[in-house]
Amino acid sequence: MNGTLTDVPGLKVGHWTNLEAATGCTVILCPEGGAVAGVDVRGSAPGTRENHLLNPVNFVQKVHAVLLSGGSAYGLAAADGVMRWLEEHELGLDVGVAKVPIVPAAVIFDLGTGSAKTRPTAEAGYAACEAANTEPVAQGNVGAGTGATIGKLLGFNHSTKGGLGSASRRLGSSLVIAALAVVNPFGEVIDPKTQQLISGIRNPLGEGFIPALQTMETIYGQTWAGLSNTTLGLIATNAALSKAEATKVAQMGHDGLARAIRPIHTMFDGDTVYALSTGDQKADVNLIGTFGAEVLAEAVLNGVRAAETLAGVPAAKDVLAGGEGA
Repeated sequence: MNGTLTDVPGLKVGHWTNLEAATGCTVILCPEGGAVAGVDVRGSAPGTRENHLLNPVNFVQKVHAVLLSGGSAYGLAAADGVMRWLEEHELGLDVGVAKVPIVPAAVIFDLGTGSAKTRPTAEAGYAACEAANTEPVAQGNVGAGTGATIGKLLGFNHSTKGGLGSASRRLGSSLVIAALAVVNPFGEVIDPKTQQLISGIRNPLGEGFIPALQTMETIYGQTWAGLSNTTLGLIATNAALSKAEATKVAQMGHDGLARAIRPIHTMFDGDTVYALSTGDQKADVNLIGTFGAEVLAEAVLNGVRAAETLAGVPAAKDVLAGGEGA
């Protein structure tokens, strides 16, 4: 066990990262035959592609990759590159005359972090596929988490660096549940176990952070800064799930986001959680959903702790140490 998403057998993760422009994308490649998938969107400002086909009543049963990207709606173009890579490797839904890769995708808004003119493209998605492997998932300022930021209630100038995180857990001898998160919320991040505020709105009058809920109450009636948000999550397991069960796991996964981020699911967030089933282990969907939420919350915390100061946005560890941005 390496403690990240690639603990789930059959999954590969690859990143394309542009530190200068502070953006990137991350691809999760499924096993050759695809993976059963579900999705649940709770934020009110999502940017997605191919999500409707994941509805349990719809025809397509498996996906071949999932793309998470920066670049706002522009970043969805990176999925074209993922499709091209899969097609070249003869992976996709066999429709007789061709194999059509099924690649759901979701994006975060990171255009304000670095260069708004540089976004993940089809070439970036292809490069992420080329880089995909089963090694421990790189975390922090990498892939879709490169331009992620946290705590924008008072505007981008008081935000803190977010990032990409991952976590995993083994139950019994063979059941694996893992998660990946791109942490870019409107709100703050707290440790669910201690309720400690670990990242959020930088104090404009001093050091450290100021609580999001208290700040919301204080500025009640004023116009809030609304862009630059969305947290993305993906839960994967080697348990056998139906599309309906995978959808339920994605729904329950949002509980993990709610434990670690407040506020969550706002009008300014596009919070989206995917779930993937890659194996044949027998397990109750309630178990998978419950522990899926747990590991997703852990992934959120890991993304914050691994993040580094970038593009003038200080990492939480620098703020808490009284360094840049404090």
